Amino acid sequence: MVLQRVGTGLCVVAAVCALAAPSSAAPLPYAPPPVNSCGEVGFDPVVRQPDPKAPPAPLIPPVPPNIDIPIPYPKIVPVPEPGPRPDNTRIKPGPLPTDPCKNPCPDVTDKPDDQQAPGPAVSSGSGTFRIPQIQIRPEAEPIPIPVPGGPGPDPQPAPPPVVNPAEAGPVTPPVAAPAAEGVNFVQQLTGHGSENRTDKRYGVDGTDLGLMWESKPGEVAVAFGDTFGKGWKFGVPGGPDWRSNVLGHSTDKNLADGMKIDSMVQDSPCHAAELLSSRKVKNYEMTTIPTSGFAIGDRQYMSYMSINRWSTIPGMWFTNYGGVAYSDDDGQTWTKDQHAKWENIFGLGKFQVATMVPQGDYVYMFGTPNGRIGSVGLARVLKKDVLNTTAYQYWVNGTWAPTDKNDATPIMSGIASELSVRYDQSAKLWQLSTLDTVRGAILIRNAASPQGIWSDGAPLLNTVDYPKAYGGFIHPWSTDKDLYFTISEWDSYNVYLMHARLK
Repeated sequence: MVLQRVGTGLCVVAAVCALAAPSSAAPLPYAPPPVNSCGEVGFDPVVRQPDPKAPPAPLIPPVPPNIDIPIPYPKIVPVPEPGPRPDNTRIKPGPLPTDPCKNPCPDVTDKPDDQQAPGPAVSSGSGTFRIPQIQIRPEAEPIPIPVPGGPGPDPQPAPPPVVNPAEAGPVTPPVAAPAAEGVNFVQQLTGHGSENRTDKRYGVDGTDLGLMWESKPGEVAVAFGDTFGKGWKFGVPGGPDWRSNVLGHSTDKNLADGMKIDSMVQDSPCHAAELLSSRKVKNYEMTTIPTSGFAIGDRQYMSYMSINRWSTIPGMWFTNYGGVAYSDDDGQTWTKDQHAKWENIFGLGKFQVATMVPQGDYVYMFGTPNGRIGSVGLARVLKKDVLNTTAYQYWVNGTWAPTDKNDATPIMSGIASELSVRYDQSAKLWQLSTLDTVRGAILIRNAASPQGIWSDGAPLLNTVDYPKAYGGFIHPWSTDKDLYFTISEWDSYNVYLMHARLK
């Protein structure tokens, strides 16, 4: 999710720096890496003590042979406008092999080092100190210049303006704060060594997020962020096969032993398709990242953010806008609505990273600014008007008001990012998880209504055990007692399923 173009590659900026591990954190006891049923070694997102059987670490930590000093220089980059039409090439994949350990597309996904997990390298040096070589590395800083492009997507007619009257929206009485009695790692969902074998079946070696929603009765859609295929390596940012987002589906209801991904939307055999295209030009549009999804009838919606660039400040990025796309073919192809956008004027937009949840007659939109240090705003809209931004009412100090989006007042104290929200019908309870970079934790809160009063946040996991984790996206089939959610971990850059028992 969090990448920045540097020269010809991609490097980490903010995915993990948001959660700084406490200095007193003690690693858990050593355990061997997990192995799937095919004997492939996976990744362990938990920080652990070193293998007691491994050679001792060198007394002097190894130093890199070279230290690069990037020197930016301006580079004019022509950007055609309108941009190209979306590539909606799709295939109907055949069934997976009866033998789950057989690669369905060995000519596409097999690599020479298939028998080795792409894990971190272990140094066996003697500790001899060498002075690294200092290298000046020119680094292009793109200056995008729009130039005439092709026909672009067909224009969409703007919806008629709607002004709904202001309505009272008082807060509801507070409910008990949740408490996590136990939080357990369930399964590695993606990447090398995962039971889903996404690297072999779908060309998904590295990815993140794992946003989930019920796409239709008995089926859950799972959206991932920036995705890399063949050529991706552990701890090496980026890769040649970059897709801004991909989508899988699951019908697995027994989450206690993991979540099976039944299929992914594909544009060629064993290759997950990019759903929402991006220009992949820094300072213009680096990527488009899903932030939530939901279904109303046969139509699915996905909120997303258009990233202008990643900041050099950890935990920050800059968006062009937050938007909504929709699909009428079970998520195979998606259309970005040209009018359902919340522009990021002067970088102050409050609904750049949105989580949208249908409930009753409305769709509720929870939003934060770009980056990880914002507060949570709230809006609502009738289901029939989801794509009409003029019909939204924003929660402003106890009133649902037809006002500017930036007038929305925070619904809870503190900072928040990467929201995930669900409504539990049986318990009549709203649940909200968020990444809190100050507390260094993924938190869960409860409320009786979308506007709250929201309870204090209870930690689901923290940086003591998961120092490079982010996300925290709730599975829609969770309950108020059993919460299943996904996290991402930076070094392995893959997605993991977690379980929390709440009281």
